Amino acid sequence: MSEPRVTPYGTWTSPITADAIVAGTVGLGQIALDGEDVYWVESRPTEGGRNVVVRRTPDGHTADVTPAPFNARTRVHEYGGGAYVVVDGGVVFSNDDDGRLYRQEGGGAPHPITPQAALRYADVVVVPGDRRLISVREDHTAAGPEPVNTLVMLDLDGNAEQGQDGGRVLVSGNDFYASPRVSPDGSRLTWLTWNHPNMPWDGAELWVGELAADGSVGPSERVAGGGDESVFQPQWSPDGVLHFVSDRSGWWNLYRRRQGRIEPLCPLEAEFGLPQWVFGQSTYAFTAADRIVCAFSQGGTWRLASLATGTGRLDPLATPYTQIEGLQAAAGRVTFVAGGPTELAAVVRLDPGTGSLEVLRRASELSIDSGYLSIPRAVEFPTDEGLTAHGFFYPPANRDFAAPAGERPPLLVLSHGGPTSATSSTLNLRVQYWTSRGFAVLDVNYGGSTGYGRAYRQRLVGQWGIVDVADCTNGARHLAERGEADGARLAIRGGSAGGYTTLAALTFRDVFRAGASHYGVSDLEALTRDTHKFESRYLDRLVGPYPERRDLYIARSPIHHTDRLACPLILFQGLEDKVVPPEQAVMMYEAVRAKGLPVAYVPFAGEQHGFRRAENIKRSLEAELYFYSRIFGFTPADLVEPVPIANL
Repeated sequence: MSEPRVTPYGTWTSPITADAIVAGTVGLGQIALDGEDVYWVESRPTEGGRNVVVRRTPDGHTADVTPAPFNARTRVHEYGGGAYVVVDGGVVFSNDDDGRLYRQEGGGAPHPITPQAALRYADVVVVPGDRRLISVREDHTAAGPEPVNTLVMLDLDGNAEQGQDGGRVLVSGNDFYASPRVSPDGSRLTWLTWNHPNMPWDGAELWVGELAADGSVGPSERVAGGGDESVFQPQWSPDGVLHFVSDRSGWWNLYRRRQGRIEPLCPLEAEFGLPQWVFGQSTYAFTAADRIVCAFSQGGTWRLASLATGTGRLDPLATPYTQIEGLQAAAGRVTFVAGGPTELAAVVRLDPGTGSLEVLRRASELSIDSGYLSIPRAVEFPTDEGLTAHGFFYPPANRDFAAPAGERPPLLVLSHGGPTSATSSTLNLRVQYWTSRGFAVLDVNYGGSTGYGRAYRQRLVGQWGIVDVADCTNGARHLAERGEADGARLAIRGGSAGGYTTLAALTFRDVFRAGASHYGVSDLEALTRDTHKFESRYLDRLVGPYPERRDLYIARSPIHHTDRLACPLILFQGLEDKVVPPEQAVMMYEAVRAKGLPVAYVPFAGEQHGFRRAENIKRSLEAELYFYSRIFGFTPADLVEPVPIANL
């Protein structure tokens, strides 16, 4: 191999192009098992972001189940998840275009089983031995300021064109419902519920009720959870014992309810749960009545293990993965979605007995030489109030190039969305896009992130726009002081809540020299007045009750303090975004432009909250690279379409 060429950071040629990233890359999620058949959902940028249910049979044959133009996606809570269920060798799925549930059998055309109405469905389950379904329903036809969420019963054999209604209400009265699960004998129903201003990771209740023969829910009781206890993934064991994840100890750990008592299964300073942004998440599955295969996170890294519920013994299962989710078990195998530092996300099947792994589907078949990959290292760094924050650091990596002696790389700080969420060290080609061109990247799990216990998650209570901003800026300073980044070329980027952190960091801290906001929040007050039900009271905890503490909303909104912003900015925005309306980006663009700072605005017609279309993903990557090249003064090797930059 020839000696690396010496050229400045940012100018390196990379095989990880925007075209390569979007051409054959799909999103993978929501695994379901039917005997030895494996189902999952693929989100396909090359099909306009269409979600397709895919089935793999035991002979290895893979085929689409849901035909075009159907899009297996639900918008309950706007974020969706839990968009289909396997039934009798076919599926029932939610179609994004109209929100109706459709039944798909064999190669026939899908037929609707719910009416044409403003009703949305998610997290559908089958009543064992019955022809009925139970689902979360979000009713947008109801009078009142918000849609009404309930649990409903539906007839599997119904046909909406023949008068089928939208479901018989089983459980109602609270603001939100999730995770309806029926016991193996069909006699009991369990579910999660919570009310404003809580989000499910703040506090949720676990209920159990008797499921009568006529489908009604009889006497019910709350068995766990509350205003300050988050419960996740209720699930019945094969012998009918209720299991769940709770953070009552300060960590999301596994519990069961047996003979009226709650028993911890394996107390550990680790997270066996996730923030319930979407429906249908799963971190554990039963391989026998007394055996669970589970995933848990420690220090931001996920691991797999086998748990004997009788003894509490936890035996590690070796895998190359650091992110594991969507666990399901059947036919003696465990299937999940996983990825690692050198492994793209994939649908993986494990034999717990032998430890053998089989990859069933990769997110991309793109083969990247390891010489172009940056391997992250977990970092801890000091932050405000004498605390420590976490992240993953990626140094520049490209086997063909080296920087001139003494040059330090520009640093791109990534602020994840949520903000109650987390980043991971799974191979992400959009991160490698930057590192293979000569950027260093710091992916920050700021205070408020999940994976480090409830106390770390609660650092953001009342402190959004303060703790997250401090952690991102202190992480950048830490790396610059260590000589691993150029302190004069620090940039920050983020999407959604991460876009807010980006804008706040640029406005209220004098550390970064450029930034990119992807559908980010610039006006907290406007967001709390104009957002969807699921998040309509989210800021009560993150900022303060509104309008009582309107002063905090004004004080922390970048749009009101553009006089303090002194560096270039680029904004990307979907024009059909219902979570963060486009007006937020437009207001920020106009304010920065009026101030005379370099600023660019790149809108995308047809996109919602997050970009799903291949051409828009490509455009946003290349436009951001072009923007930084003009601001930091380097010439990228890529030929990209220029972006109009005002005041440049």
